[in-house]
Amino acid sequence: MDGVSEVGGTRGMKREAALLNLICVIAAIGFVALAAFNALSSPSFLTTDNLFVTVVCLTLALMFAVNPLLYLRDEGKLPIPFQKRRALKAQATGAGERVLPQTAPLLDAKGRAVPPDVRSMVANMKQKQP
Repeated sequence: MDGVSEVGGTRGMKREAALLNLICVIAAIGFVALAAFNALSSPSFLTTDNLFVTVVCLTLALMFAVNPLLYLRDEGKLPIPFQKRRALKAQATGAGERVLPQTAPLLDAKGRAVPPDVRSMVANMKQKQP
């Protein structure tokens, strides 16, 4: 019975995250539209008040847009340009850049990646066993 409730809870959490991300995207688009409306509707755009309202609107749009972008990156749906090229280049040259691990990551019971300090403790325990 716990497995069924956990699956339903996971589905509910994904729906909740999708709804919150949708609200954030709508708010970000709204603030960008408000900044554009402010820029287009004012006769003299380069006044202190108009620039302040525009900067505040664009800052709020950025704050609302960050969360959905990070969520997409964590889900693997947002490609990060030049990331694979750098990793392959570092492997070929042996440069000081960070290289992607060749083995599968160590996962906990819920399927999340284990932090590096825990991974090193597990590696130390495996070495001490006969």
